Amino acid sequence: MTMETAQSAVQSGGKPSGGAPSLFVFALWRDNVELTLAAITLVALLIGWIGGSVTGLLPQWAVTVFAVIAFGAGGYSGLKGAIEEAKEGRLDIDFLMIAAALGAALIGEWEEGALLLFLFTLSGALEEFAMDRTRKAIEALGNLRPEVALVRRNGAEVSVPVEDLRVSEIVLVRPGERLPVDGAVVKGSSSIDQSPITGESVPVLKEISDPVYAGTINGGGALEIEVSKPASESTLSKIIKLVADAQKDAAPTQQFIDRFSQPYTYAVIAATLLAIAIPWFFVNEPFGDTLYRAMTLLVVASPCALIISTPASILSAIAAGARNGVLFKGGAYLEKAAAIRAVAFDKTGTLTHGRPVVTNVHPLSGYQRADLLRMAGSAEMRSEHHIGRAIVEEAQKDGIELEEPLEFCAVAGHGIEAKFQRDGHVETIFIGNDKLFMNEEMEFSPAIRLIGDALQKQGKTAMLVVRRSTVEDTLGSVRDWEVVGYLAVADSVRPESRAAVESLRALGVERIAMLTGDNKEVADAIASEVGITEVYSGLLPEEKVEVIERLVGETDVAMVGDGVNDAPALATASIGIAMGAGGTDVALETADVVLMSSDLSKLPFMLRLGREAERIVRQNVIFSVGVILTLVTLTILVPIFVKGFSLPLPLGVVGHEGSTLIVVTNGLRMLAMRPK
Repeated sequence: MTMETAQSAVQSGGKPSGGAPSLFVFALWRDNVELTLAAITLVALLIGWIGGSVTGLLPQWAVTVFAVIAFGAGGYSGLKGAIEEAKEGRLDIDFLMIAAALGAALIGEWEEGALLLFLFTLSGALEEFAMDRTRKAIEALGNLRPEVALVRRNGAEVSVPVEDLRVSEIVLVRPGERLPVDGAVVKGSSSIDQSPITGESVPVLKEISDPVYAGTINGGGALEIEVSKPASESTLSKIIKLVADAQKDAAPTQQFIDRFSQPYTYAVIAATLLAIAIPWFFVNEPFGDTLYRAMTLLVVASPCALIISTPASILSAIAAGARNGVLFKGGAYLEKAAAIRAVAFDKTGTLTHGRPVVTNVHPLSGYQRADLLRMAGSAEMRSEHHIGRAIVEEAQKDGIELEEPLEFCAVAGHGIEAKFQRDGHVETIFIGNDKLFMNEEMEFSPAIRLIGDALQKQGKTAMLVVRRSTVEDTLGSVRDWEVVGYLAVADSVRPESRAAVESLRALGVERIAMLTGDNKEVADAIASEVGITEVYSGLLPEEKVEVIERLVGETDVAMVGDGVNDAPALATASIGIAMGAGGTDVALETADVVLMSSDLSKLPFMLRLGREAERIVRQNVIFSVGVILTLVTLTILVPIFVKGFSLPLPLGVVGHEGSTLIVVTNGLRMLAMRPK
């Protein structure tokens, strides 16, 4: 039985399975060993102290029994850890604590030793609780995926374990269910809550061919999903692995403290031995007082708070980021994020959506918007080009009914032509640039060309729509060529791009640049729209790297790209940030940080997270070192100048372990951070 089962039974007013209280105690022991040991230590300490020193009601042998119980429970974990380290030829903080407690007992202050072990065990329990909170914030994602899935096999619907699903199988997902796999919608449509994966707060509409992810929550529609990856390779699984690996990848501050802790431990042991030896040989002081002071020094000089100060903050920040769609691949990148003073953006797929949309519909010759879109949309019905699809989508968005052409021909680099049957005659629609119509020997008036030039100068792709017909009118004349109007398409700017740029400036980012392979007109138009003044256009991938290298030579630079064609620049920057596009494999593998929802509004949050983590780590380190220096000073230096002064061991114990609890609690504040 698990602790969760026991808690559930208690909360529901019932009893744990079997109704036996011993089972609940067993669950409490198994899942909260440190806390249970701390409780036993405290109870034994209080009974022995009150029954012996305070009231004298207990005989000495009983006080001794309770003292042994307190030391056994309080020292169990520490002794176990000290032995494991000693086998590797190392001494650590556990050894210091056990030595200090035994020293206190040796000088007849067993209560102080038991108090030390109680607080040490309690702080260990709370540290483990803090780390569990951080780990569970991510591990809980693993529970989001259902254990079984409803799949169609051999014409029948059967439930199978998620691990047994095969690529290309069809999984059925009912309204309100969690999705068991990564895949693509093949039937149905529904709004899906993707917050566990991307951090998006608003459900996303999913239709046929749209990608979906394991662990997300289906809305009100039934879906059929084609499995694209085995369960072990899903985006959800990769996120959990990435964050687990990130927790192992210590930040530079943590690496320094880890390297420092071992020699510092030996220094504390040496100082303690000197604190015993020097007064013994050179000062006429009772050995009991000398040993008491040495044991106090052993306690207060131990760097417990210092060692826990960084991981408590870093791991909490990594967890907070992951819960909000920002994946750090290690504590090192969290610290780097705090130092960023320049940000370079790729344009296509980063500041923009990476796909064209119709921006201008300019009818001519008496035609209306609907006429122009109907002709152009019908002509592009068979087109597979992204510009053609954008025109069709714009016409459909206006509710215009389109017609399939009889013939369709794409002229590479120039445009398209499509033929339609109209009441016994053929009508041809041409859509394209000047080169297309030069081939058709058409001449346009300067006024028409001025419209196209103006659109091109705005960084848009301008296309002229022309209708050719050979119809005899009542006067017997033939209307051959007729200009219908201009269409312009451009890559649309993400709605959050400008706000993200402004937020970065508000955070003190000194330089914001845009890097693109597009021409200067297109680059300047996009940069102006999002509020960027430093623009590098017409760049090849290797030239992007050269620009980043120059920026890195001047300051700490974050490069933000789509994780596919920006890999060299991402690797060159101080920190590479990939637009995750819902967790694409390349994005997850390329950069140091991944914005899972491809939402640039998460970028300022990422920088704030890094800066806040750095601030809290600095607070914890300064506080920890300050407490150690203060307590050591009170233990060793003050008695030299203030005769008769001696720092009480209980006060040293409370100061030492109290500082540990404070830095853990301070670090846990990172879990509450959210994007603004």
